[in-house]
Amino acid sequence: MKFLAVLCLILIAFAFAAANNHGCNNQPCGKGRICHTLRGFCSCIEIPQCKDVELVSQVKNRWETEGKRFTQYDVEIRNNLDMDITQIYIGTDASLSLRDYTSIWNVNRLPNGELTLPGYQPSVNKNSSYTFGFIINGDVNPSLEILAVTF
Repeated sequence: MKFLAVLCLILIAFAFAAANNHGCNNQPCGKGRICHTLRGFCSCIEIPQCKDVELVSQVKNRWETEGKRFTQYDVEIRNNLDMDITQIYIGTDASLSLRDYTSIWNVNRLPNGELTLPGYQPSVNKNSSYTFGFIINGDVNPSLEILAVTF
């Protein structure tokens, strides 16, 4: 029985590590690079070279309530290729300070803070875009970074 419990813990640890490694061939790509997976082959590419997929943020609204400032953003994931995006991971930091847990929509926020497509949106079609949004405390533009893309 103890053996099964230990085996389950090991499998869970491997699954968690695999889910959080956005590198290629189990190696992180490093700062300023993303893992670009195409037809089962992955490579690390420089972000400035990656015009295949872009994040475009736009302020939709700003207001103040009871002395607190809030800003609403729409973020467009633009797929500029002739093939569908089947998965994307977007990194965030403390600048994504949500107003509350319901202040983010059309995207899944993972426990580690990364954003990914929701289950009802399994892909971003070729040469099209997908928009998600959120409301943050304050008016600082949140830092969003594409970590990995699968086509």
